Amino acid sequence: MVTHVPAEEYGDERGALLAFLEEQRGGIRRAVLGLTDEQASSRPSVSELSLAGLVKHAAEVEQSWIARARGEEPAVQRDPSNWHECFALVGDETVASQLAYWEKVAAATEEFARSVPSLDDTFALPDQPWFPPEGRVSVRWVLLHLIRETARHAGHADIIRESLDGKTAFELVALSQEQPTAFGQA
Repeated sequence: MVTHVPAEEYGDERGALLAFLEEQRGGIRRAVLGLTDEQASSRPSVSELSLAGLVKHAAEVEQSWIARARGEEPAVQRDPSNWHECFALVGDETVASQLAYWEKVAAATEEFARSVPSLDDTFALPDQPWFPPEGRVSVRWVLLHLIRETARHAGHADIIRESLDGKTAFELVALSQEQPTAFGQA
């Protein structure tokens, strides 16, 4: 479901990109409103996706891209041996802990996007087979990529939530206005 993103101040491209990213984060956050960790971890289809897993994955992906843009290693290193863990709560992880982590990641993303000298600044892509050799992308590209990635998973979250209890995005927007989340309003 599309919610209204306020118009940016004239010429505030960073603000516009961050506002659209926040809108899509809200779609995923709203999908877990009122659910227990067990409900949020359930998989109502043959897919491995769960709402809890989508929250964790979206936070982890956002953190990893901003770390790369800063020239740092991602907080969590994924490879074929642990890739499945980025879509599921493991150990003592909870939906609440992942939402709190994502809140910190979102603040770091905003701080980075507002502090980088130019959205045209580039950084090297890691040496991984799915990236072009010696590839580089801009800060603008990474923000657009995060919007796309988060929006894609917000759509998954809509479908999963409706499969769990019939609640639609429209109902969850109304519920989010009644129940503040770890992020404030979802």
